[in-house]
Amino acid sequence: MKYTIILEKEEEGGYSAQCLELPGEINQGESKEEALNNIREAIEAVLEVLNQEA
Repeated sequence: MKYTIILEKEEEGGYSAQCLELPGEINQGESKEEALNNIREAIEAVLEVLNQEA
């Protein structure tokens, strides 16, 4: 499944990444790669919990 990620540069430095399909899933990182990796891990964690509840 594909997810839409919004990646934004933060004024204070670093980047934030938000997953549109999973409201509330927002992560940050010092670099684009770190922010994307962090949001990917968060999505995987949410999906794991949802699968356990099903």
